[in-house]
Amino acid sequence: MPTHAPVHVLDNYYLAITLLVTVAYQLIGFSIAFTFKFDKLTDFMGGTNFVWLAILTLAMSGTTEARNIVVSLFIMLWAARLSGFLFFRILKTGKDDRFDDKRDKFFPFLGFWVFQMLWVWIVSFPVTILNSPNVLQYRQPKFGRATDIVGVIIFVLAFLLEAISDVQKYRFKQSDAGKQPGAVCNVGFFKWSRHPNYFGEIMVQVSIFIIAITPARYHFIQTSTGAYAALYSSMLGWILLTTLLMFVSGLTLQERPGAKKKYEKGTGWPEYEKYLNDTSILIPMPPAIWRRLPVMVKRTIGLEFPIYVFDPAKHADQGKVQDRQAEEGRQGSGADGRQSNEPLRT
Repeated sequence: MPTHAPVHVLDNYYLAITLLVTVAYQLIGFSIAFTFKFDKLTDFMGGTNFVWLAILTLAMSGTTEARNIVVSLFIMLWAARLSGFLFFRILKTGKDDRFDDKRDKFFPFLGFWVFQMLWVWIVSFPVTILNSPNVLQYRQPKFGRATDIVGVIIFVLAFLLEAISDVQKYRFKQSDAGKQPGAVCNVGFFKWSRHPNYFGEIMVQVSIFIIAITPARYHFIQTSTGAYAALYSSMLGWILLTTLLMFVSGLTLQERPGAKKKYEKGTGWPEYEKYLNDTSILIPMPPAIWRRLPVMVKRTIGLEFPIYVFDPAKHADQGKVQDRQAEEGRQGSGADGRQSNEPLRT
């Protein structure tokens, strides 16, 4: 039984109130960060914003439906874990390199925070809409449908994958091995995926969406209604997150640029080249399978699109490579001034 009737605020999908809360919350964070040139709040404000929206919409809904409680708790658990980890990491590192060219510039820095507003608001859509009056006016199926069960299983596995991967990568970077020049993080889940934490994050949001659409999936909400369309439209949440991680702030900033940097410096390049060849870019799978996949399969189904692939002949700064090779040659010269016969690392 509901604790009270759903509270109608601005619109019956809670989209306006959640947007206003998000804008206000992020502007507070921006004001502090810009005034004090403070990086430590940025990711924390983003993650905790999800928590506040889930609490707000669940409280206004007045529902005690298990499904609404589960999806609200799931997004809160994911966001609290993520923001807590990122806050801990920034406390250790001191600053975020992403803002080195924005921290002192009002509009570029504000632009990042506006983008974070949209990220939080849109990714929260499945929870926001499921908790809204326009969905709860219909009879809800009891929790335990196939989509509920599948969603819960995916969430648990994906949440653990993301959380454990973050810890594995952090511990590797803090270890003696991880501090060596050219070190390649191929520990734990990173043996099966170059970005297992990203894959886990994407699947967490997919799992929440799968659970949230259950009332529409089993036609407790008619297909001709706005509520039906709204629930399915909430897939924009995980689609946006996937787009950001794959094409904006994730893989595109790490894959080709990371390989280019290692190749030009020559530190750990052979090991990294082997890692690229043996390890899936995103979807976890045994290296023995990935390395045997045809290139066409890797570039399509395997999601290792050409924009991520580093070709030394096309993408490396050959001037830097030659300077490095010359420096290595000078360092390898013998006492009589002749060049060492040892081959240079490229």
